[in-house]
Amino acid sequence: MNNFLRKHSEKIVGYSLISPAVLLISLFGVFPVFFGMYMSVHKWKVFKGRFLGFENYERILGSIPAFFVFILGLLALILSYWIWSEYKDRYQFKQKIYVLISSLTILSIGIYLININWSIMVDQGDEDYLYALIYTLYYAFFTIIFEIGLGLVIAFALYQKLAGKQFFQMILLFPYITPAVMGAAVFFLIFGKAETSFLNQFVGFFGIEPQLWLFDKRPITEVLFGVKIDGLFAGPSLALTSSIFYGIWSYTGYYAIILLAGLSIIPSDLYEAARVEGASRWQTFIKITVPLLMPIIFFLALTGFINTFQAFNSIFVMQTSSAGDTMDVVTIEIFDHFWGRVKYGYAAAEGVILFVLLNVLAISQYVIFRKKIHYD
Repeated sequence: MNNFLRKHSEKIVGYSLISPAVLLISLFGVFPVFFGMYMSVHKWKVFKGRFLGFENYERILGSIPAFFVFILGLLALILSYWIWSEYKDRYQFKQKIYVLISSLTILSIGIYLININWSIMVDQGDEDYLYALIYTLYYAFFTIIFEIGLGLVIAFALYQKLAGKQFFQMILLFPYITPAVMGAAVFFLIFGKAETSFLNQFVGFFGIEPQLWLFDKRPITEVLFGVKIDGLFAGPSLALTSSIFYGIWSYTGYYAIILLAGLSIIPSDLYEAARVEGASRWQTFIKITVPLLMPIIFFLALTGFINTFQAFNSIFVMQTSSAGDTMDVVTIEIFDHFWGRVKYGYAAAEGVILFVLLNVLAISQYVIFRKKIHYD
């Protein structure tokens, strides 16, 4: 026994140190996932009811096989990008054509599978939940793009020698530390439909007519261009777009601080060498700053998409009946079934589906960024 302890003393100490963290993660992270899966196959209203199997999933998705083929289509899109990015630089022009054809073929198959099986699910399943996925995708995509883009610009500006830089860094964190409910309540007043609301008075200075903002369910393409487009390319409603502005406001400063910390560890010798070679500030930004910040950008994009897919508080506060269901993102839909309709098992099944989609999203982001997050 003593020999065993001496031989494995380092491992025992290591496992002892990480055991509290493993216990907490297992209890509050892993267990809820599996318990949610268990709930999802039962009729559960406050107390556990009869076993339903995959009935809840069938009601949500319309066709479970169609959902798995839909996921297969998403994976085909990822595979298409992986083939092109992996092999396009390995061959000469003739072989590169074959790689391109293979990639486009798989891409076409993936789009076809997604389109056909999405139509099946919408026709036979829970249309409200499925459209909530689209609204969530709108919210996540536009929020993350602008948060990272603006955060990068702000971080690069603050990285320069500016007077009072520390003061601006402190100001940037204010939106992030502001309670979501309070911030959303203020934005609800700013984006009010009254002509006397702050935003309507502001746009009035530029000759723009007052808008309904959070009370307008028209797609943003119709508001901006007067063109009625149905489907995915119609874009988010003006109401959801208004809530996207809140998401951008609340996280951009936080992202800027993280990116600024990344900028501080980039060797200054690289910038000096670039200046000696005659590179402009824009060229150094594109060729040096962005590539070396890519690991941080990947982290922010991954965690940001997961957080926006789980966004709830601010959207719940800014919801209006006039906007219809155009602000019903997935978390709102799950909350409605869990709390409003007391369908715990059904809501758990919706959560499991979201869990699967988030994992596919994480895989896709890794495939896109994998060659850009390593400096070697």
